[in-house]
Amino acid sequence: MPFDLLDRATRPAALLRALLLCLPLLLGPAGGARADAAPRLMHAPYRVGDMRSLQSGARLFVNYCLNCHSAQFMRYEKLRSIGLSAAQIQANLMFTGQRLGETMTVALTPEQAQAWFGAVPPDLSVIERALGSEQGSGADFLYTYLLSFYRDASRPTGWNNLLVPGVAMPNPLWRLQGERAARMRLEADPGDPAARREVFLGWQQLHAGVLPETRYDSQIADLVAFMQWMAEPAQIERKRIGVVVLLFLAVFTFITWRLKTEYWKDVK
Repeated sequence: MPFDLLDRATRPAALLRALLLCLPLLLGPAGGARADAAPRLMHAPYRVGDMRSLQSGARLFVNYCLNCHSAQFMRYEKLRSIGLSAAQIQANLMFTGQRLGETMTVALTPEQAQAWFGAVPPDLSVIERALGSEQGSGADFLYTYLLSFYRDASRPTGWNNLLVPGVAMPNPLWRLQGERAARMRLEADPGDPAARREVFLGWQQLHAGVLPETRYDSQIADLVAFMQWMAEPAQIERKRIGVVVLLFLAVFTFITWRLKTEYWKDVK
């Protein structure tokens, strides 16, 4: 299915997911306090043209995302487009006996997901395109979201997210990042004297992770780049063809202008 048709078909579901994700922000936390701690979207580094970053992102996606989230519109064999051979894909990215031509699905059923997490994990095939808004691109949202997890004992999973408060998903990469807490301060809401709002002050590292902070942020950028590529695998080739077409039109325009000048020189 072409990706423009795919995006059109999944747009209603994407909008519904976006509304559900924003619901905690609209309602605010219990107890009369209004959340005002959500960060602005950070700009995700653009690495779609970097094959090594895409390969690193594919490894992270398969090991940390594909346990619960599927990518049912992406086939394993398509990973050849990012410089991987069939043998590398089968040896390093396929662990469940699937065939190279099959799509990236998971064994987790919707019923199991609902029972364990309270929500069904969305398919991630085109999630990067679905999350784009006036605040930033889908890549910016994913990058900020994955860097905004913190420990919260009041949540069923023990995790919360600064960008999406009350999220059902725990931090899948916590062993790499480590555990941290969000330092908050309650203060009066200038827009509503009867309410109080939470203001984010910063992070407090509780336990160190396997990776240092800069390396972890780079790994998240690789993961986001892979999901950005996965949402439209043809984008690299499309942009390359676009440059060639523009160069051709520039040369053709010059030739046409010179030809017109030659034809009309005697008329003038």
